[in-house]
Amino acid sequence: MEPFRIHILGCGSATPNPRHYTSSQIVEVRGKFFMIDCGEGTQIQLYRTHINFMKLRGVFISHLHGDHCLGLIGMICSFGLLGRTSPFHVFAPSALFPLLRLQLEMFCHDLEFEVVEHPFETKTSRTIYEDRSVKVTTLPLRHRVPCCGFLFEETPTLPHIRRDMIDFYRIPVCYINAIKNGAGWETGDGTIVPHERLTAPAAPPRSYAYCSDTAYMPSLHQSIKGVNMLYHESTYLDDRADNARKYGHSTARQAALVAQAAGAGKLILGHYSGRYKDETDFLKEASEVFPRVELADENLIFEV
Repeated sequence: MEPFRIHILGCGSATPNPRHYTSSQIVEVRGKFFMIDCGEGTQIQLYRTHINFMKLRGVFISHLHGDHCLGLIGMICSFGLLGRTSPFHVFAPSALFPLLRLQLEMFCHDLEFEVVEHPFETKTSRTIYEDRSVKVTTLPLRHRVPCCGFLFEETPTLPHIRRDMIDFYRIPVCYINAIKNGAGWETGDGTIVPHERLTAPAAPPRSYAYCSDTAYMPSLHQSIKGVNMLYHESTYLDDRADNARKYGHSTARQAALVAQAAGAGKLILGHYSGRYKDETDFLKEASEVFPRVELADENLIFEV
């Protein structure tokens, strides 16, 4: 099975602190690398992953709060200094791009690569990226500014060829693609060997949902039913549920309720408020509702 990994670069909230960087992740799927959000310090963290800057195809920005996007212009400038030539794709709420163009003109006017704009609106869910490996769909969230999450879904693969059957029936290699696409095989005596006998089912496609920042949304689970892994912000614990409502955030327990309702395979908590010094309390609060939960932390890698 090809890799589908989440690299945590930053999982703090609001401002950087000695324990956490602001929000950023790398989604690695089938050899392709995409960034989600780009807070301050993202470049430093990216170096620590040993992921080549040039492998990044693009970035998905969830909303226009500084802890999710202030690192973007610096990273683009660094791409230029490092000699990038391939296009870099920016998927973001429409309001970002007038500001980004001004910054590019001021700081990065001699780039040797194209910064490709992909504006979207956050109020409706739609597919904003798709290739042969993965599809990315927006997930409308409820925050103080227009905001959305992202659902990464693997593209289904073709069935696996059963090598023992291919060898037994002496099927030429040139017919294998046809069999993968549904064809059977006719033997010399006219017997039809069905496609299902010659193949094994492909692994089920995997999925990852990123939901930060958002107030608790009881209906959010409907958009991410059966997701293999869910990253859901948990800025506060229940002791500050009033703050969560006021500032458009969620508690660890509320994140667990979303994961439980969605039937998620695993929940990852993050976007912790700096006022908490012991994040094991987040794990304890969430696991009372949903047991398959882990804490995000810088430089951790989660396998989807």
